[in-house]
Amino acid sequence: MRLRQTASRPRSAQYRMFLCCRRFGSRFAWTASSIPNAALFAMTHEDLPESSMKILMAVCAPKGREGGAAGIMMNYAEALEKRGHRVTSLFLEDLLSQGERTGRFAEMRFASRLARHIQVRPNEYSLVNLQAPAGFLYGLRRRFSAAPGPAYVTTLPGLQENVVYAMKREHKKGRAWHFSLKNRFWHRVYHQPRFEWSVRTADAANCYCRDAWVMLRLRYDLDDDRVAYIPNGVSGKFFIDRDYHRTGPLRLLYAGTWLDQRGIFYLRDALSPVFAKHPDVRFTFAGPGVPPAEIRGFFGEALAGRIDILEKVSWENMPQLYAEHDILVFPSLLEGQPCVILEAMASGMPVVTSETCGMVDVIDHGKDGLLIPPADSAALENAIIQLCESPELREKIGRAAQARMMGRTWEQAAWRLEKLFERTIERTAGGNR
Repeated sequence: MRLRQTASRPRSAQYRMFLCCRRFGSRFAWTASSIPNAALFAMTHEDLPESSMKILMAVCAPKGREGGAAGIMMNYAEALEKRGHRVTSLFLEDLLSQGERTGRFAEMRFASRLARHIQVRPNEYSLVNLQAPAGFLYGLRRRFSAAPGPAYVTTLPGLQENVVYAMKREHKKGRAWHFSLKNRFWHRVYHQPRFEWSVRTADAANCYCRDAWVMLRLRYDLDDDRVAYIPNGVSGKFFIDRDYHRTGPLRLLYAGTWLDQRGIFYLRDALSPVFAKHPDVRFTFAGPGVPPAEIRGFFGEALAGRIDILEKVSWENMPQLYAEHDILVFPSLLEGQPCVILEAMASGMPVVTSETCGMVDVIDHGKDGLLIPPADSAALENAIIQLCESPELREKIGRAAQARMMGRTWEQAAWRLEKLFERTIERTAGGNR
């Protein structure tokens, strides 16, 4: 087997890591019978125009537009198909059975089966677009073996460095559920390396937020033509007419998974004085992914009576959810670029969120949203009260937010991703990686 020398590490170190990953990956060896949706791989397609691409997109997440990473990939696939390309999408349930989808090594199993799926179909795809860290094993196998394979573009939704930075500080405050010394060790030796090798072995990379774009250029030394910052789009269905002066109690909304990293401790601190000052305000949690009793218990009896919980909201019903609420409150400590913020802004809803990660890419503070310092319950309280007490401010910010989102279409995002794919295929066809 011939090895390719790279500048990032000595050849022997990379080769040892490759052998380690290969031995580990063999534990999850692929067989046709082990893949639930095997029929997916037997799909036939009509002949496509000569200029079209055959693209594989994969993410280690359940299929559904409600989910962030999966929903983003589905929107891209749909837009790329409209542009004349053939797109095959793989999700968690396409490669892993029900019993294999949980546990610490579920992502490793997915990466191993994904690499095998591509390896046995070397001419099936023009390019593979694999969301980190799902593509790291395919990247390693392709780099350290003579076997051919399609060009590889990784998608980096956010930075693992942000996870460490934020949650290490939360752990010191007793506000992190799973970031003890043991968790940090696993993050350093297991999670972070898989993301790093997803990037180091890729031919190109795209990302949703500017901080990741900067990191791809400075840390991984990717040339400008190999990396693209492509903001997420928003579907036209979310652009609705909003009545900013309707009567009745104000309704605040948090939409998304119930996680410690979403700033829920600071939300609890802020809601107590907000509810005391505005006794008619109610707060809704939509799609938290945990039993309602857990959320109500977290807030305590004094606040629980003012909280409504919608355990699941379909993507089709999200525009109605936004229409029924007045303010989106999303004090997350770390994100990529949350679709829930873009959708709420498109609906004309004023947003309160943290000044970090991808949120600063979409909100101009005071103009089309309110940004608060991360982990600052007092600032969160003040921002919510400011919007609660001024329908004029809600309308001003909401209309500006909707106007800003007018230029954020999935068609535009797909066009930019298509250009990155074309550059990557052209470069790798000449033997350059």
